[in-house]
Amino acid sequence: MKKVKNFFWYCAGANHQLLEKCPTDESKYVGIGATIFFTGLFAVLAAGYGLYTVFDSYLIASTLGLVWGLMIFNLDRFIVSSMRKTTLGNELIMAIPRFVLAILISIVIAKPLELKIFEKEINGELTVMQDEMKSAKEATINTKYEEQKQLLTTDINRLKADITTKTAQRDELSRIAQQEADGTGGTKKRNPGPIYQIKKDDADRVNKELEELLAINQPLIIEKEKQISGIDSLQQSELLALETTDIGGPAARLEALNRISAQSAAIWWANAFIILLFIVIEISPILVKLLSSKGPYDYLLQKEEYQFEANAYKDKGFIHDGIKKETEALANKEKEFVRSNLDMKLDNA
Repeated sequence: MKKVKNFFWYCAGANHQLLEKCPTDESKYVGIGATIFFTGLFAVLAAGYGLYTVFDSYLIASTLGLVWGLMIFNLDRFIVSSMRKTTLGNELIMAIPRFVLAILISIVIAKPLELKIFEKEINGELTVMQDEMKSAKEATINTKYEEQKQLLTTDINRLKADITTKTAQRDELSRIAQQEADGTGGTKKRNPGPIYQIKKDDADRVNKELEELLAINQPLIIEKEKQISGIDSLQQSELLALETTDIGGPAARLEALNRISAQSAAIWWANAFIILLFIVIEISPILVKLLSSKGPYDYLLQKEEYQFEANAYKDKGFIHDGIKKETEALANKEKEFVRSNLDMKLDNA
């Protein structure tokens, strides 16, 4: 039990020799040390899980998580041990940077644990995000090939329209010539005459133009239809080769968590309370320091530090006096040297 107590005193950054003289403060610093220790432990677990999602290695995640937790532990221990019980205003000024740091550390520590707590919901949202990404890729592929097919289709429709127009023109001229021949149109004379022959020649001419047009346009239409079939094959092959992207990394999980938080007020409040919980845990050692009254340990620590400060000033005074005496001795020697030189000159004169 004593070893556990001493360990938590160490975590609190307390002076064991002084604290043993203050039984009333022992439990307070055990509580402070335990809070600092468990804050570091939470940091190890949170960082380890977060890093595991990145490296997918227990060894790397455990090693780096332990380093991160030790850094947080050492930082908390240093800040708490460096605080001194003075006036409330001075203590608050010293605590403000610590509170800001606690918020930042709490967010860093809480996020990996949030990812673990809402893992099932996040996995479901990741599936939706993967489907959205796949749909976006399919849309990109379809858009790329549809533009090519649209150009070819436009050309095919233009070529067919030319054929249709020329066919309609030929059919119309043939109908007119036939009506002239059977007397149902034109001159209304049944026997074919010169007028019929003229109309028949017009129909034959347009029919010849149609045949020439078909000879040119049909191969082009067939070729462009083959190109469209080839593009369809490429499009289907690329769509079939398209794989679902695995987006199980930390960034994607954070994005999924933000999305489900925006969609669900319950999850948003749960995230907020988890962060607040870690903020309370992080600042609890500082709160204990601020809320607790000045105890015997604080007086002994102040006395111990004052003695070191007094000794330092005393040593500084001794050094100052020694320098002053040496300066005065050098000045006296210089005066004696000058006086002796003057006496020698007077004797010579």
